[in-house]
Amino acid sequence: MTAQKGRDVLLKLGAGDGPPETFTSVAGLRTTSLNFNAQSVDVTDMASAGQWRELLSNAGVKSSSLSGNGIFKDAATDASVRTAFFSQTHDNWQLIIPDFGTVEGAFQITELQYAGSHDGEATFSLSLESAGQLTFTAA
Repeated sequence: MTAQKGRDVLLKLGAGDGPPETFTSVAGLRTTSLNFNAQSVDVTDMASAGQWRELLSNAGVKSSSLSGNGIFKDAATDASVRTAFFSQTHDNWQLIIPDFGTVEGAFQITELQYAGSHDGEATFSLSLESAGQLTFTAA
């Protein structure tokens, strides 16, 4: 895989309009980040070989978090994100990473922040936490 442009990474919010669901890009994002997490289950006991930690396979909780920072460029995207935050719904989101694939699933917005300085543009940041099983589709 060759180097990719960061601006080609897209975060999209689902419209919930039935199969196949349509997704709209969250406009104005400058940075986007995706984290995968997997908690481990420690099953070490006094009889563990060499006193090394043992982990239970296929156990624990998997989660993912998404975040983005940017500037709002259209009122429709602003309204969709704001509505999703205040309703605290589990909406379908997509993160498209060119030449890698698409991560899709239910996320809840856990943080929405607006900021601005007197000599700059108004900005926003948002954080999302997974709220169910995610799928990955290779590019």
